[in-house]
Amino acid sequence: MKRVRVDKVFSPLEHDVLQILWRQKSLRVRQIFDQLKKKRKVALSSVAVILDRLHAKGIVKRTIEKARGGVRYVYCVAEEKSKFEQQHIGKVVDQLVRRFGNTAVAYFQERFK
Repeated sequence: MKRVRVDKVFSPLEHDVLQILWRQKSLRVRQIFDQLKKKRKVALSSVAVILDRLHAKGIVKRTIEKARGGVRYVYCVAEEKSKFEQQHIGKVVDQLVRRFGNTAVAYFQERFK
């Protein structure tokens, strides 16, 4: 029997970054880093890379802010947490139904009576 692999939606660092942004709406990389380093050992560059990846996936948006010596990004989430969660749940359920068909539908009907 083939084992079904369940992937995590986000890495622990991505999750923590998003939780901060959902609480505080709009922050620079350094501000996010300052909050994260209180809870975990993390490098500023790692936070910047995670934010860049989340931006590439369309999960966060960024604007450019002029600063002394150049520019910096200000990040915010693309969608409110509840809307994001609903969309993600919908995608996961759709994948389960495509993969397992009537078995998945029957499971949901039984489970959520």
